[in-house]
Amino acid sequence: MLGPSVAWLYWSGSTGWGTFLLLWTLVVGTMDNFLRPFLIKKGADLPLLLIFVGVVGGLVAFGLIGIFVGPVVLAVGHTLLSAWVDEEAGEVESTGQQES
Repeated sequence: MLGPSVAWLYWSGSTGWGTFLLLWTLVVGTMDNFLRPFLIKKGADLPLLLIFVGVVGGLVAFGLIGIFVGPVVLAVGHTLLSAWVDEEAGEVESTGQQES
């Protein structure tokens, strides 16, 4: 994302600031890939791998907006699937019979 800014700083002769911004971009970009799924997991009771796949898949599929949309869509899907499975298991236990 900051690649054009780093290139412009180097092109304009500000190599010190260009190097600083390049290092900053690499450090913050790398931290963002690990911290975002971890922090999202703290707010929701979902598997970390599901959130990570949602962030990366959303980014690949929809770009910047997908970083936010991907985990939300997967979280809603996971929650609905879990509720559906729990409801089916509860019905089977309450009747005392297993369906075949």
